[in-house]
Parts: sequence; C-alpha cells; structure tokens
Amino acid sequence: MGFYLNLKRNAFRLKRFLLGHEGRKRKYKQPKKPSWMRPMAYGYQVVEHNMARDGSDDSVVAQREEMDQTELWYFGIFDALIGDKVTKYMQSYFFDKKLQETHIRRKSKEALKRAYLGVRATIREEHKLEETCRMGSASVMLINGEKLVVANMGDYRTVVCRDGIAHQTTGTNQRSTKIHWSRRLFAACQSGNAAGAKHSRGSALVIRSERIDSDTEFLILASTGIWEVMQNQEAVNLISHIEDPQEAAECLAKEALIRMSKSSISCLIIRFD
Repeated sequence: MGFYLNLKRNAFRLKRFLLGHEGRKRKYKQPKKPSWMRPMAYGYQVVEHNMARDGSDDSVVAQREEMDQTELWYFGIFDALIGDKVTKYMQSYFFDKKLQETHIRRKSKEALKRAYLGVRATIREEHKLEETCRMGSASVMLINGEKLVVANMGDYRTVVCRDGIAHQTTGTNQRSTKIHWSRRLFAACQSGNAAGAKHSRGSALVIRSERIDSDTEFLILASTGIWEVMQNQEAVNLISHIEDPQEAAECLAKEALIRMSKSSISCLIIRFD
C-alpha cells in the first residue's frame, strides 16, 4: 500500500513573515509567552499525493505577530486551490496595519471574512469555477491566548477539545456520522468520487469567535480526509494522551491513512499546557 502513502512533514510554505524564517528546523515551536499567558505549542502533518488526487498538497501556515502589546497567532490549513492566498490577504489588510488592541479584537472576525470571500471570488473568476465547486480551509486567529476566531470553508473543520470532550466550532459538516467509517468507505469505493460530490455543500464559509478557557486542552484543524473517516470525538480520543503536538498530528494523519481515506489528509494540532 506504500505506493501513495508518502508522509510529508515539512509541507507548509513559510514566507519571511512566518515564524521559522531563520531556517531552523524543529518539529514544533514552543513560543515564549508572558507569565500570565498559557503556554502553547503546535505540530502539523500533511500527506503527500494521497490516492485519487491530482498531486497537489495542502498548505499549512503558522504566523505570529505583535501589535500594540497584543500577541496574534494565525494558523491555517488550505487546499491546493487556495494555497496561502488568505494569509497574504491578512498580511496586507490586517497585520500590516498595526492596529490597536481594541481594533484588533473588534475587526479580526470581519477581516477573516473579507479575506475568505475575496479570495474565493477571485479564484472562481480566474478559474471559471461554479458556485458548487469545493474549496477547503480551516484557520484560526488566536488573540493573546484567550480569544479564538475560527474560519472554516468547505469540508475542512476545526474541533476544540475541552476537558476531554470534542466541540465542533462551526456549523458545517453537520450531516450524520453515525454510520461506521468502514461502511462509508465501502459506499464511496462502490460509487466513486461522484458519491462524495453529491454531498458537497460547495465552499460554504462559517466564521465565529469564542474564548479559550482553563478547560481548553487542544485544537484540531484538519482537512476532509480526516473527517470523512472519523468523528470529532474519535479524533480527540485518539490523540488526547499525546502531549507532543507534532506526534499527535502524525498519529491522526496515520490513522486516516489506515482507514483508507480518499481525500486530502492534513492536520494541525495546537496544544495548551
């Protein structure tokens, strides 16, 4: 089965403004934080050239900014069509503005919405795509380690683990997941890619904000290939005991491969200590 299962650890494209531009290679980052802020670390995994795909891989972005004594983290997983276009938009129209803290908190949600809608419209116009064409992304903006702004597009999803319980942060992908993953996989194999397409809701965009509290353990940002073969709580249970977020991301991606996921497989784990 190894002819398509090449794991790609260093998959995301770091620009000069992204953390790690110094060229140091580390499995995950343990950023320094003020004493009042909870420690945070992250890890990621992208599967290269999963079967039944066109050879294009997801992009993973991790960006840190300091504005008006406010720490901003921006994390994202984007499909090959979107790439890092949303991140570039945010850099030009939000991060580079050097806003004050009150404006950051008030405008962060609206900035993400404008970025996604603008990029989606541009891509569709350039590629002559229909409204039902799927584009996928999961991204979060973390403000001072306490406010979380989440944006999910298509079948990509963000799940928050609080005290061992999985909480989906957006309204997408709410169709029933009670059918066992093996039965879903069998049905997909029988009917081909068209079976998955008929369930698609296109590039639906959902954005919301919530707070990070003491019960928040970690976040999972993951692509369609993770969620089509496991439920939210399954994913949380699988990695909840793994403290290293890089190891957790690798474990989650490997499990999706074992379950023979046919869609893009990428995930990013953000753990709070």
